[in-house]
Amino acid sequence: MKTILIVDDDPAILKVLKMRLELESYLVIDVENSLDAVTAMETHPVDMAIIDYQLGNENGIDLMERLKQIRPNFPVIILTAHGTIEKAVQAIQKGATTYLTKPFDDTELIHHVRLSLEKNRLTEEIRSLKQMLQDKFGFENIIAKDEEMISVLKEVVQASKIDSNILLEGESGTGKELMAKSIHVASDRKDEPFIAINCAAIPESLFESELFGVRKGAFTGADTDKKGFLEKAGTGTFFFDEISEIPTSIQAKLLRALQENEFYPLGGKQKIKFKARIIAATNKHLEDEVKRKNFREDLYYRIRVIPITLPPLRNRRACIPLLAHSFLTHFKQEMNKSVTHFSDAAMKKLCQAKWPGNIRELKNVVEYCVAMSQTPIIPADLVMFGKEESPADFKPFKEAKLEFEKNYIHQLLSLTHGNVSQAAKLAGKYRADFYDQMKKCGLNAEDFRKEM
Repeated sequence: MKTILIVDDDPAILKVLKMRLELESYLVIDVENSLDAVTAMETHPVDMAIIDYQLGNENGIDLMERLKQIRPNFPVIILTAHGTIEKAVQAIQKGATTYLTKPFDDTELIHHVRLSLEKNRLTEEIRSLKQMLQDKFGFENIIAKDEEMISVLKEVVQASKIDSNILLEGESGTGKELMAKSIHVASDRKDEPFIAINCAAIPESLFESELFGVRKGAFTGADTDKKGFLEKAGTGTFFFDEISEIPTSIQAKLLRALQENEFYPLGGKQKIKFKARIIAATNKHLEDEVKRKNFREDLYYRIRVIPITLPPLRNRRACIPLLAHSFLTHFKQEMNKSVTHFSDAAMKKLCQAKWPGNIRELKNVVEYCVAMSQTPIIPADLVMFGKEESPADFKPFKEAKLEFEKNYIHQLLSLTHGNVSQAAKLAGKYRADFYDQMKKCGLNAEDFRKEM
């Protein structure tokens, strides 16, 4: 149950607020001044506050800042009887979650309370996860400025709390292994081993012995017992990268091991218990591989209990400047260079690129830029791409809009053979307005009548 602190010097307002919030099953602490508010904050586990802008001779925003010194990321809604744009902007700039004007609508208030608490919960979960991961695995590079990646992180937070198998899907270079490590470190298995294998890098002839282990005398040259990767994982996490590349000859035995939580090593007569959690990753559409008979359907459903899809970098363009800066900071320290940032033109080039290699490719490009830059500011000509990785041809909005309008009107005039009245009707516009659009686009009705 969430606890909400309400601060207002009007007892009647306090009573109404308290009654309305308690109807929604919130615990409420109501006080009339700043001193009592600070005391309540220091002595109770308060989840958010609703503060009046004017508290007698005191200012609600000043109180909010004092409360945020006690708890920096504390959500606050500011109430005022005198709504002005200036006060709203000031409240938000100082850290308020939102701003409501008295008399407030009950439904709107409860909506904003729920929204503030949910936003704060998600923020705290992500912050907690980042704190756990950043030192060991550089979680600061998992930038979540876009909604798609925030949604993925939310799934990761939930998945880390349970032991179900996970399938990470996404193009090469989207950070699947880093995400697998993140899930492991955030789970109760964090103190156990994290074992990762690249299924495409192990020859088929060695796959079974590498995965399940070998007992002495199993074949010529097997002079000693050798633990397999599954046994080494113990009760930790086992990560299959590029799982679509597992040889079909091994898939049945792996399925049995996952179903029974035990397996025989090659040449062994005694079963080994297997309790590690499985996280698999693929850059292919695994369901298509099942249809092509390249991957067992029963194994597919065994590993795909929780599917998580990592978006490609081209769908996360808002994150590119942050990622680029993060990589730049890393490489300038590693190379002991005085590079500080990208020029505007260089950053524009980065943001417009197609990035078929995703985050991995961006990291490589930034490393090259830092290594080769002879000035503190990286120029645009250092941002180099492969032959098929040239920047996307993004036109300014105005230019793109005009081009669309021109093509649209051209098609209408072609369809009507230059009959402006008919074309305007099809477009749902007045004839005079349509003429203006034609003129702006440089189109002449006579040119289309000649086509008849």
